[in-house]
Amino acid sequence: MVDRVVVGAHYGLRDWLAQRITAVVMAVYTLFMSGCLLKATGGYDGWKEVFAGQGVKTFTLLFLLSLFYHAWIGIRDIVMDYVKPAGVRLVIHVLVILVLVLYVIWSVQILWGV
Repeated sequence: MVDRVVVGAHYGLRDWLAQRITAVVMAVYTLFMSGCLLKATGGYDGWKEVFAGQGVKTFTLLFLLSLFYHAWIGIRDIVMDYVKPAGVRLVIHVLVILVLVLYVIWSVQILWGV
């Protein structure tokens, strides 16, 4: 019989918990925005009024950061499970990180550019 000693930082548990927390943030944001949009008047002016407040902009940014982190964990796990060559895996990880960082920058520009 072989005794296995479990060592390490338990990254799997941390990532599992992070995905659950980000999912809750996204669900709460979806309910919040549904209520805001039901109260908004039609057209561009209504949308502009909804996103005029700092609270909605900040909550939207929190939602987007949660979405991007949630996506990163999912994509990273899929790539680690199914892409075996280390070089290809590294290239995919770097490309995904760059795209997600660009999305964060773009999101900030959109939210505070109006």
